[in-house]
Amino acid sequence: MDSGTLLTVLIVLLVLLVIVVVVRSIQVVPQSRALVVERLGKFHSVMYAGLHLLVPFVDRIAARVDLREQVTTFEPQPVITADNVVVSIDSVIYYQVNDPMAATYEIADYIRAIEQLTITTLRNVIGSMDLEQTLTSRDEINASLRGVLDEATGKWGIRINRVELKSIDPPPTIQQAMEQQLRADRDKRATILQAEGVRQSQILRAEGEKQSAILQAQGAAEAAVTRANGEAQAIDTVFTAIHEGRPTPDLLSYEYLRVLPNIANGTASKIWVLPTELTAALNAVTEGFGGKSDGK
Repeated sequence: MDSGTLLTVLIVLLVLLVIVVVVRSIQVVPQSRALVVERLGKFHSVMYAGLHLLVPFVDRIAARVDLREQVTTFEPQPVITADNVVVSIDSVIYYQVNDPMAATYEIADYIRAIEQLTITTLRNVIGSMDLEQTLTSRDEINASLRGVLDEATGKWGIRINRVELKSIDPPPTIQQAMEQQLRADRDKRATILQAEGVRQSQILRAEGEKQSAILQAQGAAEAAVTRANGEAQAIDTVFTAIHEGRPTPDLLSYEYLRVLPNIANGTASKIWVLPTELTAALNAVTEGFGGKSDGK
């Protein structure tokens, strides 16, 4: 190989090296990402979204950090309550890196650290509650977990946004006992509601009968008053008509004899007594027709 060819090869290699160095020196950071840059093995800067240049052979990217909110789930963990019941609890953590440098240099594996801290905090919180409180105090447990985790992870450049308990599972025997208790409570409530319904029905029926009896009595009283008023008016009308007509004794005697046979229409007795006024009435009728009685 002559000197001209060797020089050409060297120039080509040099150009390729320069291109590679330039390409590696130019860094485009996407949105919601960050680059932790070291210079000569020491932290230098954090590069956020945009175009950046690195010093070749001097600067090095130590870590690429995602700044978006992250979610991670942990395997169910056995936890003992205050009344010595072992429950299985699995949790979900929502977190976000707000300091890429601290998340890179202050903790080696912050995901595992958060998991272990969550487990220990759960055991402390659940250990002070009985089973019933554990099942009904999810919000309180979540708040306690979030407070402890947020305080501990603050120096790691991580913010805990939300902590949720996915499930709290008691042992199968406890679940069966709880189901039996729930069934018994439902049956009890159903019996109480049925008895209350019967009681209300009886009360309403009695109230209805009472109102009906009152209304019937009021109707009967009003009918009796109306009937008495009618009879009084009829008597008054007849009495007034009689007095205004000025009937003669023979007319009254005739009417008396005309109505007298109606007395015999009754079926209670076949024997009836003639009143003493019958002779006087007969005499008055006889006189009315121009005759004389036997006594004269």
